[in-house]
This record gives sequence, structure tokens and C-alpha cells, in this order.
Amino acid sequence: MKDETILTRHPAGKQGKRITKDKYGVVKRAMLSALRNRELTHTELMRALGRKLKSGFEGNVNWYGETVKLDLEARRVVERTETKPQRYRLR
Repeated sequence: MKDETILTRHPAGKQGKRITKDKYGVVKRAMLSALRNRELTHTELMRALGRKLKSGFEGNVNWYGETVKLDLEARRVVERTETKPQRYRLR
């Protein structure tokens, strides 16, 4: 049986990526948890995802993290700050 997939969005209107719905959900939950009540740089966010998903996740956490982050930005769930370095936070 083939896993159900979704097509992600990109905030700049570029082509999204097709990933399994299950992996999207796992990464999304971890990302929203990492950003709850705080702002993180890109590096801090990817490290937090790595810690949360280190066991039992098949695939490149950074690739999936970036794909889901861009989708959540396009859906206006996550936003980038104007600061240097940029930080990510929940809208």
C-alpha cells in the first residue's frame, strides 16, 4: 500500500515538494513545539528538530525540516523576523 502524500507550498511561489503526510505531521508537530513561546535562528531550529526527531525518524531531518518550514511560512503559521540573524516564530 502506498503512503498518502501531500504537496507542500513555498512562500516565494516556487514549486513545492511532495512528501508523505505522516512525515509532514511528525516534523510539523516537532517544529511547532520547538517554536512555542520563543524565536529561533535557522540553525537553532534545525538543531531542535534533530533533538526531537533523533530516534525513529527515517530520512534527512534537515531536508524535511526545511521543506515543512517553508510550507508553514507559505501558510502563514510561521514567520521570519526582520532582525539579523533572521529568527523564526509562530504567527
